[in-house]
Amino acid sequence: MNLKFQTNCEGIDWELVPELLKTVGMGFRTPEVHQQSFSGSASVVFVYDDELLIGFARAISDGVTQAAVYDVAVSPLYQGRGIGKIMMEHIVNSLPGCSFILYASPGKEPFYEKLNFRKMKTGMALFVKQEVMRVRGFTE
Repeated sequence: MNLKFQTNCEGIDWELVPELLKTVGMGFRTPEVHQQSFSGSASVVFVYDDELLIGFARAISDGVTQAAVYDVAVSPLYQGRGIGKIMMEHIVNSLPGCSFILYASPGKEPFYEKLNFRKMKTGMALFVKQEVMRVRGFTE
């Protein structure tokens, strides 16, 4: 494994982002929407094994007090090797002083708990596709 970490959006093949999200069972949009989402984020990280995109994550933030983590994905072939942990450490360290929120894919909560994230008792959501998110286990 020859891992490379990239912390900007330069030269990303945006066609690969929804493809990776599909492989991990996460929601995805068009490559253009992902490009806009990542480019508008306060912190991004992309991980490559040589030239192969194997993971990414991003956070939006006011840069001072609050941040939200989105689109954390690692190829199933590379999961369990600490790559997700390194990506999350980059995101958190890049926004010092911020509190973070995220919503995990159902079943992935233990990964985030190992990184000191805790379940919220007062979290609420208003999703565009409310019924889809309810069926997928994100909301009651």
